[in-house]
Amino acid sequence: METDTINNSFKSEEYFINMGPQHPATHGVLRLLLTIDGEIIKKVEPDLGYIHRSIEKMCERDSYQQIVHLTDRMDYLSSHINNEAVCLAVENALEIEVPERVKVIRTIIDELTRISSHTLWWGVMGMDVGALTSYFYGFRDRELINDIFEETCGARLTMNYNIPGGLMQDIHPNFVKRVKEFIAHFKTKLPEYDKLLTGNIIFQKRTKGVGVLSKEDAIAFGASGPVARGSGYSCDVRKYHPYSALDKITFNEALHTEGDSYARYLVRIQEMWESISIIEQLIDNIPEGDFKVATKAVIKLPKGEYYQKVETARGELGVYIISTGGKNPHRMKFRSPGLSNLSLLNHITVGGKIGDLVATMATIDIVVPDIDR
Repeated sequence: METDTINNSFKSEEYFINMGPQHPATHGVLRLLLTIDGEIIKKVEPDLGYIHRSIEKMCERDSYQQIVHLTDRMDYLSSHINNEAVCLAVENALEIEVPERVKVIRTIIDELTRISSHTLWWGVMGMDVGALTSYFYGFRDRELINDIFEETCGARLTMNYNIPGGLMQDIHPNFVKRVKEFIAHFKTKLPEYDKLLTGNIIFQKRTKGVGVLSKEDAIAFGASGPVARGSGYSCDVRKYHPYSALDKITFNEALHTEGDSYARYLVRIQEMWESISIIEQLIDNIPEGDFKVATKAVIKLPKGEYYQKVETARGELGVYIISTGGKNPHRMKFRSPGLSNLSLLNHITVGGKIGDLVATMATIDIVVPDIDR
């Protein structure tokens, strides 16, 4: 009887805790309602909408030039690529062919944007699992890219450099020189990332076998970007639906089949090397010519439906426009990678510990404004 009483007193009990909405590991204003048994996760329920701004509804009242400006407030770490998605949708609807110079410059800045995003992710990824040094190394390299952006278009985060028909202005005379200097610098620094985290046995134990997502589930949840490619799902929009100057270069799609947090980490490391390769193929071959084509002051798309997708640093961003022939879209919908990737969080974290949830969240790499549109 006495033994039974002791055993009964140690029975576990489920309880609920809030992670966020203000929490460093949620990378934005996101609330997770956790059902836990001790440290074991039983359920994860994301609670969204804390910074919802009705961007899609705002697009219905704005001109197509103004809409571009709104998209860099979604995934602000992929702002240039987001801007380009809207511009491509409008240009394709109007059957406008932008100059080759524009296509090459857009692609170079796309890949600089991808590296900038991934270096920030890498620094914060390490910090999330307790390696503070990586934060300073990642931001050290990201600042060099931001300096290039600032000199060319006057902004460091929300670029708004693309416009329908081309670019707001031509690249700065120092652009090519500074990009080459950055590439030379970054080639020596990426190996440091491997020394600090990739080959670190503690980091590997925190990420290998953690947050496992199968290829089939990645497809079922609509995952894209490094999250899907870490599960062996080949889905890089740059490969299957090339845009701008991507049909003029060669690169390898980063794929790993393990599906765990470490695989998603390796995909992004490899993607930075591939972005370097893409930039190197283009930087000495920027064509001469105009940086935009003439468009009407008020753009009106022909009546119809239009869709354009691009590969942001987090995955597939889709832009869907319904036009009735006016200067504003009748309806506009963004298919953001963050929402689909976040939807699988509960699926891959149940049964793990709270610490595993933090590591898994980091490798999903969400940017909350991309979800709260």
